[in-house]
Amino acid sequence: MTLMPRLLPYLNRQPGRHDNGKVYWYVRVGRGPRIPIPGEYGTPAFLAAYTAAVGGKKAIPPSRASKGTLRWLVEQWKRSSDWTQQIGPATRKQRDLFLQQMIEAAGDCGIEDITKATVMAGREHRQATPHAANNYLKTARALFRWAVEAEHLEANPARDVPFIKVKTKGFPPWNMDEIHRYRNHWPLGTMPRLALELYINTGFRRGDAAAVGWQHVRDGVIEIEAGKNKVWLHIPILPALAEALDAMGPRKSLHFLTATRGGPFTKEMLGNEFRKWCNAAKVKKSAHGIRKLAATVIADNGGSEQELQALFGWTTNTMSAIYTREANRKRQSLQAAFRLLEELEANKTPNPPRLLPNPLQNT
Repeated sequence: MTLMPRLLPYLNRQPGRHDNGKVYWYVRVGRGPRIPIPGEYGTPAFLAAYTAAVGGKKAIPPSRASKGTLRWLVEQWKRSSDWTQQIGPATRKQRDLFLQQMIEAAGDCGIEDITKATVMAGREHRQATPHAANNYLKTARALFRWAVEAEHLEANPARDVPFIKVKTKGFPPWNMDEIHRYRNHWPLGTMPRLALELYINTGFRRGDAAAVGWQHVRDGVIEIEAGKNKVWLHIPILPALAEALDAMGPRKSLHFLTATRGGPFTKEMLGNEFRKWCNAAKVKKSAHGIRKLAATVIADNGGSEQELQALFGWTTNTMSAIYTREANRKRQSLQAAFRLLEELEANKTPNPPRLLPNPLQNT
């Protein structure tokens, strides 16, 4: 056992109730909550739990799952940097729900016994809700991909399971008439108007719009790490956004957007509030539709796939190609129509001469 200093900051000792010599340890910073520290005093596990508690996190208790089971694999993944560092909080929350469902269904199953058919059955179980089925599959793919990298498995059983094709175009994009309608309802100097200008002038996702603030501005450029995929964004503050920020008056917070009580929004809170603001302006759409409008405008004005990827934080051309391809189709359609017009004009049939009515006819 590795001995530690007798007194560690914020560490408290509490004897057991039954006078049996048992001692309990907990961390309490200021008037914050008591965070119990499991394990034997002085061990590496105890020190790791203490360090996490001082940072405000509850320690993950030692695993009781049998090694090699699905339950054990999930616990190992959640302790890894792949889970804690590479996945955003919102995605972790969503995937945790699917992981709990997987554990309830087959937690004690050996991971070597999980096959493509097993994962396919989980997907089919959720087929009535295709988006949920596909998100479950994304979770399974990520879990078993990490298991292969960590050498717990030789192959990823979820890798070749296809997603369910969903016939939807997702969130409908805004149009400029709806932007004008919203602006007419919410004047400069209001938080709803600032939210709109932030979305349309940056193309931000909801989470980045909630997080961004003056601490991210350098020489008129917003520099922020995208919450979803950790890509750094470098976006100039365009005149309309600058005007909306100035109209809010003296700065009362580092964050651009603040809730009623002055604190920052969470991603979910901002989404709910923005939908209320849209409904008040009689625009029945979401913030993500503004991101689609911004991408469409850039592509229609000749923006390249690389420019779209840089602004919107896409790491592949899967999304950018959608907008540039559609913009190219529009341009090619207009060019084709004008070529047709040229040919029709060149071979126009002359109009027959108009004859004056014969006054003697029918007499």
